[in-house]
Amino acid sequence: MPADAVVAAVELPRAPVGEWFADVVDWLTDNLGWLFDAIGSAVEGAVEGLTSLLTAPPPLVLVGVFTLLALFLSGWKLGVFSLVGFALIDSMELWEPAMDTLALVLVSTVVALILALPLGVAAARNDMTSRVLRPVLDFMQTMPAFVYLIPAIFFFSIGVVPGVVATVIFALPPGVRLTELGIRGVDAEMVEAGEAFGTAPGRILTRIQIPLAMPSIMAGVNQLIMLALSMVVIAGMVGAGGLGDEVLQGIQRVDIAKGFEGGLAVVVLAIFLDRVTSALGDRSAVSRATAKMTA
Repeated sequence: MPADAVVAAVELPRAPVGEWFADVVDWLTDNLGWLFDAIGSAVEGAVEGLTSLLTAPPPLVLVGVFTLLALFLSGWKLGVFSLVGFALIDSMELWEPAMDTLALVLVSTVVALILALPLGVAAARNDMTSRVLRPVLDFMQTMPAFVYLIPAIFFFSIGVVPGVVATVIFALPPGVRLTELGIRGVDAEMVEAGEAFGTAPGRILTRIQIPLAMPSIMAGVNQLIMLALSMVVIAGMVGAGGLGDEVLQGIQRVDIAKGFEGGLAVVVLAIFLDRVTSALGDRSAVSRATAKMTA
């Protein structure tokens, strides 16, 4: 029998991986529905509360606040950009969608940080935890973001909550990695000095390691925000609203003007948040250098 025929005759049985995953999702939905309802209510309440806070003042008042914040943290260049950029968003009548998007990004970032910081600390302090987390984070970061929407819709239905959940999962890995990297990069002599003075491990973490690792942690925050903004359009596909919905409508209607304006507003938000978090990271680096000089 020819070798080609033998190879053709031998076929591997189909592995029903998708069906197994669907069974897990069904089991979770049936048995932990109360938990998902509680998470959904908390996330939705947080996003709606922050959106109400951002849309309550007149747009020009917040434009001034954002401009002053940029001036204080980064200087006149970012201040001028913030003034022009946010005024342009208001002029394009996209202020409310932009604030919806900003609220979604901020809530997603906070939730991701609440999860990322403890995981990063645990990975930095325990090699086994780091080895276990590494492939999980690789899987989370390489899985197409659209895939996260499928179970998120099953668990939380349509709306802002599945958008936040998918965003958190997609943006979480760099926060964990950079937190671990920052803590592992702290000078061992600083830690040994703290131990020599009898400082408890918990206080060494909070008083020495985390403050000195803050530039790396802030870089993780920056990456979290950028990845969260990259999910804006995808979140709009599941009813999260905001600028993602504007861009999605532009795609569906082949409306170049609407799509471009929504995308331009996303760019303004991205640059503003990127520069602000980078400035905070630079200030952390200065504080770190000062702490080393006075140690």
